[in-house]
Amino acid sequence: MAGLQGTPVLVVGAGLMGSGIAQVAAQAGHAVLLFDARAGAAAQARAKLAATWDGLVAKGRLAAADAQAALARISAASALDEARGVGLVIEAIVEDLEAKRALLAQIEGVVGADAVLATNTSSISVTALAAQLARPQRLVGMHFFNPVPLMKLVEVVSGLHTDPAVAAAVFELAQAWGKTPVHARSTPGFIVNRIARPYYAEALALLLEQAATPALIDAGLRGAGFRMGPCELMDLIGHDTNFAVTQSVFEANFHDRRYQPSLVQREMVDGGLLGRKSGRGFYRHPAEGAPALPVAVHEAPAAAAAVTVHGAGPLADALAEAATKALAAQGWGPARETGSDWVGLAVDGAQLRLTDGRTAAELAAGSGLADIAVFDRPLLQPAPPGTALAYAVAGRAGPAWRSQAGAWLAALGYAPLPLADVPGLLVARTVAMLVNEAADAVLQGVCAPAGADAAMRLGVAWPAGPFEWLAGWPAAEIAALIDRLDAHYRGERYRVSPWLRRRALGESA
Repeated sequence: MAGLQGTPVLVVGAGLMGSGIAQVAAQAGHAVLLFDARAGAAAQARAKLAATWDGLVAKGRLAAADAQAALARISAASALDEARGVGLVIEAIVEDLEAKRALLAQIEGVVGADAVLATNTSSISVTALAAQLARPQRLVGMHFFNPVPLMKLVEVVSGLHTDPAVAAAVFELAQAWGKTPVHARSTPGFIVNRIARPYYAEALALLLEQAATPALIDAGLRGAGFRMGPCELMDLIGHDTNFAVTQSVFEANFHDRRYQPSLVQREMVDGGLLGRKSGRGFYRHPAEGAPALPVAVHEAPAAAAAVTVHGAGPLADALAEAATKALAAQGWGPARETGSDWVGLAVDGAQLRLTDGRTAAELAAGSGLADIAVFDRPLLQPAPPGTALAYAVAGRAGPAWRSQAGAWLAALGYAPLPLADVPGLLVARTVAMLVNEAADAVLQGVCAPAGADAAMRLGVAWPAGPFEWLAGWPAAEIAALIDRLDAHYRGERYRVSPWLRRRALGESA
């Protein structure tokens, strides 16, 4: 089919998303017809866009002539019949299957046979939306992210009926609009809303078993490079919205336990604790994000007779460098044991080990060594000084090692966050499950690895994509950690994707 550059565009829905789409299309040079079923809404949206462009001109971000030209390209329609000549329709109405179906059927009766129909749905099946159309092959998902003018990602979602040429034309159009499109297959949650589920789910699971506070969870994941922790992000999104998306994905996957909603969030929704919109969620609002944690003051570690850095690789090397600096005042440095099957420090008769998914208590029981602590996986290498890092101490450990474990982490340059002794701690289990979910999405043909990485970096501002993390964390270690989570909790939630399992075994995934 011919390209869509320059074609007249109809945007249906003059809310925040629809107005943003209209703004982007008009600035890209398209004549845009904006329609909303609510009388006067389209004209009001056009007036707000005029004010937006005036503001951009005042800030020097847009030339006055370009602003005037963009505004001139937008017209408010009073009826859908005015859209007979458009080549592209983008609907951005309420997330309701039947409402969207009815609208698309009405639009199909107005526009020409070659017009492309796009839906901005974030979760509804494109296949289901197309099923009752006379020409279902011309419907494609064009999922923008809010705020549309600023967010680069567009998920181009193909249902079973979607003509590949239509998806390709919309992909190219999104690029022409200055966006970064990624192809996705129409499955529950598409790419971003599916792969992101564990980011919320692991936090809610830790809260359910009272392993940490919301502030500690947020601090730990911000320390790993995430712009916002999961609890403050859920407050921002709204717990009602996040809970509804989780329920939708859960139900659409035939109640697969990996996507099971949390009792913690249901109780918050039932109690009206919806986050910023209600003034209270995990935190009280108005406030910008999570409150800062009190900075724990750790004295220098007690003098040790022997310190050995175990393991090989970049993290072990970083620990050795940090331990060398910490011991410099005593005039000696740590020994190295690169052949160990674990990474961390041995301090006299105690061990401080990078989590492999086993709890400190499990490691203590298996080794017969009481003084064991485990610490979380630092994603940022080299880690900036004072990076928050969770740790846990075995219940059998003596009081001296309970204080010394945190003191050693502080001496190595981290801000220690004491966590309950749960498997995989915080960052390690969360990132492992994010990688696993992305692996399953690739296995099922939802997206390609590069598409998953781009979608998660651009759609939710992750510090890296899941397959970028996988490049720096062996698949065998991730699979082993998830297996240990499964052994601990004994449910269907923690199961390794076959794609990841094959990669862990050294086979092509």
